[in-house]
Amino acid sequence: MIILYDCATAPSPRRARILLAEKGIAHETVQVDLVRGEQLGEAYRAINPQCTVPALRTEEDGLLTDNAAIAAWLEARFPEPPLLGRTPAEKAEIASWNWRVEFEGLMPIAEAMRNSSPAMADRALPGPMNYAQIPELAQRGLARVQHFFQTLNDRLAGREFIATDRFSLTDITAVVAVDFARVVRIKPGEQHPELVRWRAAMGERPSMSR
Repeated sequence: MIILYDCATAPSPRRARILLAEKGIAHETVQVDLVRGEQLGEAYRAINPQCTVPALRTEEDGLLTDNAAIAAWLEARFPEPPLLGRTPAEKAEIASWNWRVEFEGLMPIAEAMRNSSPAMADRALPGPMNYAQIPELAQRGLARVQHFFQTLNDRLAGREFIATDRFSLTDITAVVAVDFARVVRIKPGEQHPELVRWRAAMGERPSMSR
């Protein structure tokens, strides 16, 4: 049995939930309460010393502790439908755009939130160690998110999906990033018509309610 260590309100495990749903993979779920700091407790540290979610327990290959490993394992173990590409060119394009969404989207959103929220004082980075907030990073993060939305809007002109001509891991990561940006009070607007169209289309997929 596959077990997903999850937090229903966090963006990172949502990526894994959507991926599992798109693959149609049955699994058990264990909720980890990030608000109460359960990820830092001894019980969860014994499961995942990185103190992060998602983590995926597999019967044959042990514990996977990040989205990159989870996606790679699920694609290899359950190749249909292919979400990381079929051809070498598709695989490269998806990998490139997925990295861009992580670096240009998810990272600055997290920077903006973690370096400004009073609830995250001394928790500017996830994981077992405490790090102080840097307010300047919050301001930079907000500027980067605005640029990221414009990048996605430009990319989606005349396109149904972000990376290739079929739904992929990149679309999953981007949906989570766009929705996560609301925590820093940024969302697509009338200046992002292509992005708004794409997000509405993604909302028709049952997996996106996960």
